[in-house]
Parts: sequence; C-alpha cells; structure tokens
Amino acid sequence: MIMIKKRKRRDLFSVYALRQHICMSPHKARRVVDQIRGRSYEETLMILELMPYRACYPILKLIYSAAANARHNMGFNEADLIISKAEVNQGTTVKKLKPQARGRGYLIKRSTCHITIVLKNISLDKKSKYEEYNICLKNQGCRKKMKSTDMTFHSMYSK
Repeated sequence: MIMIKKRKRRDLFSVYALRQHICMSPHKARRVVDQIRGRSYEETLMILELMPYRACYPILKLIYSAAANARHNMGFNEADLIISKAEVNQGTTVKKLKPQARGRGYLIKRSTCHITIVLKNISLDKKSKYEEYNICLKNQGCRKKMKSTDMTFHSMYSK
C-alpha cells in the first residue's frame, strides 16, 4: 500500500516567522504572546516595547522578522498586517550537572521554547471575499442567501 502525503495548502495572505530553542520557559513566553494575539502589527510593537517582561525582546525581534518577510517576499504593507496566529511550544530541556558537597551532582534543567508568529494581510483578505461574492452573484449556479435586512428597507412607521 502506498501512502500519499497531502500537501498543506499555502495561504496566500499570510507570512510566518519561527524561532527555535529560545532559553526561556514556555509558560513565561505564553504570558506575553497571549497579549498580542489578534492585534495589528503597529499596536503589537507598542505593547511589546512597554511591557516589562524579559520574553518581550525575542518576540519583538520575531515580529520584526515576520514583517520583513511580508514586505520583502510578498510585497505587503505593514499597516495592513495583523497577528493571526501566535503560538509557543515547548522545546528541548537542557540538563546540566552542578557539583555539590561530597562528590554529588545536582541536576539543573533549563527549559527552551519554540515561538511561531503568523502575520496576515487583512486588506487582501477583505478584497478577495468581495471579489468571490461578486463572482458568485454573476454565476447563476451559485446562490448566496443574504440577510433580510440587506435587501429591504425597514421603517419604524410601516405596518
């Protein structure tokens, strides 16, 4: 039996940046990432520059990198970008031995994390939904049901 792998369909409106093996607890990085998820690019930069946590600096560099990818590779404008997905995963744990008294060793565990930031261009996304709607109306085979309030005029004095 032959296994066929399905390829993930690339989203044409999103760009991502990934940084791995950051020497930081994933729990501490998630505390910062939860604050910026779903916000615009410019608002995120202001939030990260003013937050007092150590996790802000690597996340800020990662967002700059994702925005540079969007500008250089896809030609997106930074004002139209939002953070559609931001996740923190646990990385490998670095284990060290610290010498103790009487020849013993004390194990020190340093946790690491992987951070993924996905930026999405909302201007193209809105435009494509509008174009899809117009194409759907032109074709007779596709019928989209609209809300009753879209087509009719409601007056508070009418019966």
